[in-house]
Amino acid sequence: MTSRNPRDSRLRLVSPRPLAAAPRAVTQRRTPRPAPRPPEGTPPPAELARMARTGLSDAARVARWADAALAPGRDGATPDGKGALSDATAERAAAELGLTPDQVRADWDTARLAGLIEVHGDSARPGWRLRAWSRDDSAVLRGWVALFDAWSLAHPEPTDREPAAVAEVVSAMPQVLSFLQLSAGPVPVEQLLDLLEQRVTELRTERCEVPYGPRPEPAPDPAEIPDAPLAPLLDWALRALASVGALTYGDGQATLTPLGNWAVWVKLEQICVAAQSPAGNIEQSAEDMLRGCAQLRPNAARAEYRAWLAARPVGSAVTELLAAARGEDALTRGLAFEALRVVGAPAEPEVRAAAEEAWLRPYALLWLAEHEGHDPEDAHEVLTRAESTWLWVDTAAAVADHGDAPLLVRHLESAVQPTVPGLLDEVRAVGHPRTVQVLVALAAAHPDPALAKAVRRAAFQVHTGGS
Repeated sequence: MTSRNPRDSRLRLVSPRPLAAAPRAVTQRRTPRPAPRPPEGTPPPAELARMARTGLSDAARVARWADAALAPGRDGATPDGKGALSDATAERAAAELGLTPDQVRADWDTARLAGLIEVHGDSARPGWRLRAWSRDDSAVLRGWVALFDAWSLAHPEPTDREPAAVAEVVSAMPQVLSFLQLSAGPVPVEQLLDLLEQRVTELRTERCEVPYGPRPEPAPDPAEIPDAPLAPLLDWALRALASVGALTYGDGQATLTPLGNWAVWVKLEQICVAAQSPAGNIEQSAEDMLRGCAQLRPNAARAEYRAWLAARPVGSAVTELLAAARGEDALTRGLAFEALRVVGAPAEPEVRAAAEEAWLRPYALLWLAEHEGHDPEDAHEVLTRAESTWLWVDTAAAVADHGDAPLLVRHLESAVQPTVPGLLDEVRAVGHPRTVQVLVALAAAHPDPALAKAVRRAAFQVHTGGS
């Protein structure tokens, strides 16, 4: 990279690294937080994983059947569209497994929610958790937590209730679960209903749903109403959580199972980690949270992402992260997709849609490639030459804004073009809006005068529209 003749300058080809993995100009030093201990009486991870395997055994059985019977090239393999089982496939599985078609569909849906089956476009295939099911306790527990997070999808919601009311109950249930976890024992449903009503009232107040106009007649005492409006929805929520194995529900009371107790503790611990961070990331917008994580090493940043995500509905969190990625800060864009990697499968539909946006396309395509099983080191092969060049410029903009000169010079080595002149030609062609600033910064940082002169000339040509 120090040749006096820039036409002969060869670039060493290296696999691109996520920007979050690059050394930072300013490294934030934090005193390591001691590893938290779960509540007394919590079974060890191996025992929790055994419980999870037992609870998900039927789903794993159907997933393995599908892996063996429906893989491409196998006899009888048929596309089922959007990952749903066709009637013929469900009946075939039922006959071979000794189940009813309805049981097969229920177990299939559970397998999807737990990540044992992953849906990609219009096809479904075994997830990595199924491959690791027998040997990796952490994979099993992550699969069960994914099912726990999706409890509202695991049991049909009441059809006679307004969707807004259902959404309020889903948003309020984390506080109900926290109360169950702190109670460490059976809790009467009446007490949970009082807590749910209080939390829903708080949510409505936060949205400033203050009645206006003539003051209505005083509402009757809730105690005089045989069935409080939220009682059926609480019953649905508790039944749904019981169906995934998070709690037991009966005789007018609910109790967290050991798995449910552990999962709620994990969620609370994630929130506490974020609340203790210097930036207070849990209460920040996605953009501010990502900026607060910019100086952290990858593992610490991922912990912050998990805590921030744990405090929000996954759908709105994904939307907010993509909105942050559409901003002008290239570093925020890269970190937003790092956070979306933590989200995993639930983010796929919105990331796939984002691949149609020029600014987000390279990041989205890399995310999708990794999600579909490509090795992260090889995922960049899904990009066209122009997309790789656009991503190189965008990453260089992030380094120029937030890194240091040596890092920007090293970034030159990650370009796909074998020569500097070839890189400059293609950088000019992709039309990234930060091209001029990136080339000027690179020229100022590079120690080779001849190469710096060529880069400055390219910047001038882009600025003036010349060739």
